[in-house]
Amino acid sequence: MNSIDNQFIKSEIQREWLNKTEELIKDFSLRAESYDKEASFPLENFDQLKDKGYFKLTVPKEYGGYGASLYDFLLVQEKIAQGDAPTALSLGWHLGLIMHLRETKKWKKETFEEICREVVGQNILINSAATEPNSGSPARGGKPETNAVKANAKWIINGKKIFTSLAPVLDYFIVPATIEETGEIGEFLISRESVGLRIEETWDTVGMRGTRSDDLILEQVEVPLAALVDKRVKKEKPSAQGWLLHIPACYIGIAIAARNEAVTFAKTYQPTSLPHPIKEVAEVRRKVAEMDLKLSTARTFLYSTAEKWDQHPLERQTLAYDLAIAKTLVTNTAVEVVDLAMRIVGGQSLFRSNALQRHYRDVRAGLHNPPSDDITMKILGDRAFAD
Repeated sequence: MNSIDNQFIKSEIQREWLNKTEELIKDFSLRAESYDKEASFPLENFDQLKDKGYFKLTVPKEYGGYGASLYDFLLVQEKIAQGDAPTALSLGWHLGLIMHLRETKKWKKETFEEICREVVGQNILINSAATEPNSGSPARGGKPETNAVKANAKWIINGKKIFTSLAPVLDYFIVPATIEETGEIGEFLISRESVGLRIEETWDTVGMRGTRSDDLILEQVEVPLAALVDKRVKKEKPSAQGWLLHIPACYIGIAIAARNEAVTFAKTYQPTSLPHPIKEVAEVRRKVAEMDLKLSTARTFLYSTAEKWDQHPLERQTLAYDLAIAKTLVTNTAVEVVDLAMRIVGGQSLFRSNALQRHYRDVRAGLHNPPSDDITMKILGDRAFAD
């Protein structure tokens, strides 16, 4: 690990996890181009992550997991993204959701424990499937068109979800649906084996191609009444969800990878017009310094916010604004750093064989993950004029 990798390590346990992850991403980076080109899910990467126990990173210790803190989780997430961004983002949804359920205790204890035991014992994967074609991101408050009807002591669910990351390998889907009788929004835990559930392969994007965030189709899917695991309550103020910091951690990991590519290139590339590699050129050094300045600033805010979350659990609701700022600041910084890296490398960065063009496409996806920039600006503006 280089100096910027060591910058935020605070414990030997964190160092052990990062050393272990450093070994994994050597393989991940070798396969990244192939997954991107084929838009295929990184199955080999997930097999390695499973073998090394990453699926249970955020599962509580009492259920057999590692009970990682938010800070621990972000360090690992950032490091995985340096090897393969879609792998990091996909795993992050699973790990983050487990962390969210662990901290909010929003499910019945026995339901959550059962899922955790399956993660530990069977390496199952779980994610939410919330976005719909017409309602868009659930962060904007749209009501699901997916509906749930109670009949014969069962729920019957029909609908369509898009952006279902991890779709090829998910064992459980958490599906928000409008309950027909009451108009409430319920969240249903649905097994992949359910009759009437299928995945429609529609994912064809220019970035984050390996997440395979395909469509989830639900046609007369019958689930037991106990599948209703939660009901959504509309909140007047933005809620604090620390686990969503896995998103900016992933994208700043991409930026670090791009920075490292540019530095390596500058050390070795020597055009015939110079008697030395371009690392000696003042403007190249200035751009590298600018990348490191931006990375250090963004990561400091990201990890200080995570540290507050971990150390002051009773004050987490006060961090809603900091969490939104972190996402906007870090993802936009990541885009800027990748752009600087490409300016250092020049036209060669546009070749398909160059990792930088993949980083460029992947990093821009962060702008569209929740919360989007306009939501962050709105809540900050509202707060300012509410004083």
